[in-house]
Amino acid sequence: MQVDYLIVGLGLAGLAFTKKLEEENKSFIVFEDDSQNSSKVAGGMYNPVILKRFTPVWEAEDQLKIALPFYNELEIKFQKKYDYKVDIYRIFKSIEEQNNWFIAADKPSLSNYMSSKIIHKKFKGVLSNAGFGKLTNTGRIDTKELLKDYRTYLNNQNKLKGESFIYSNLEIANNEVVYKEIKASKIVFCEGFGLQKNPFFNYLPMQEAKGELIIIHAPELTIDFLIKAAVFVMPLGNNYYKVGATFNWKDKTKNPTEEGKQELITKLDSFITVPYQIVEHIAGIRPTIKDRRPLVGKHPKYKNLAILNGLGTRGVMIAPITAKALYNYLEYDIKLSTEIDISRFY
Repeated sequence: MQVDYLIVGLGLAGLAFTKKLEEENKSFIVFEDDSQNSSKVAGGMYNPVILKRFTPVWEAEDQLKIALPFYNELEIKFQKKYDYKVDIYRIFKSIEEQNNWFIAADKPSLSNYMSSKIIHKKFKGVLSNAGFGKLTNTGRIDTKELLKDYRTYLNNQNKLKGESFIYSNLEIANNEVVYKEIKASKIVFCEGFGLQKNPFFNYLPMQEAKGELIIIHAPELTIDFLIKAAVFVMPLGNNYYKVGATFNWKDKTKNPTEEGKQELITKLDSFITVPYQIVEHIAGIRPTIKDRRPLVGKHPKYKNLAILNGLGTRGVMIAPITAKALYNYLEYDIKLSTEIDISRFY
């Protein structure tokens, strides 16, 4: 079998790149073994403001210009909703935080998102003595449902192989790669933290940050916006909410832990006062990079091997624009930004 590309991994990075290949009428085969799950358990929020410091997210405006049409096209393609518009209410801890919010809201890059008015309205079961700052034009992508549907779509087209990729079976020549019975011009690795087992790219400085979340049912908590405080509380509908997330740099397993659950409960109880029931507890490993920029580019020696990885906590925003950049680099030699090019590490 001859194809243009082999893709290893079908999280958000792999999905974004294969969608670009389809748009360009390129043939491909995807290998996905379900070993990584950070995209499935992600919060999926898109938000151009860092809510800890009220500063702009790196290149957020450019990212959203590509990301929002990207997800709209997938909604049209599958006749299903994935993009849910959700305002964000940031609980203020002090008057000083209110003042910092006002200063940030005056900046041109943030004024379209940050309301200049403090929200003093009281919501049942939510402690907010200093009020809220409100973010608009934000939302969440249902990454779990999107990835499930995209996988089914590729499987029905015989473009998906549900098996582990064996690196030692990859043969590399000047103008092609060969894997078992498949020949391709190029291969792109989109493996999340599975990168650490990849002999071609495991020299890159990736760190694994485990994140745990809980899903709660809280019938008395009737809010239709995301609350950001010690943790986020994201509405899922029918009084269900996703709560997260923890950061654990030591535990490399994907298993939910009692310690993680108790951390989430303690933080949630610091501002939510109505009763709730935990209905699900999930965990995943985020692929994070020390400079908080994605890993995009070609192998320094094997130019037909490429990588798209390290999207971090804002994968729904970053995946579409970096997939486009990588495609243009591989096909048209359009130079990558030095901020994302893996050449910054060699």
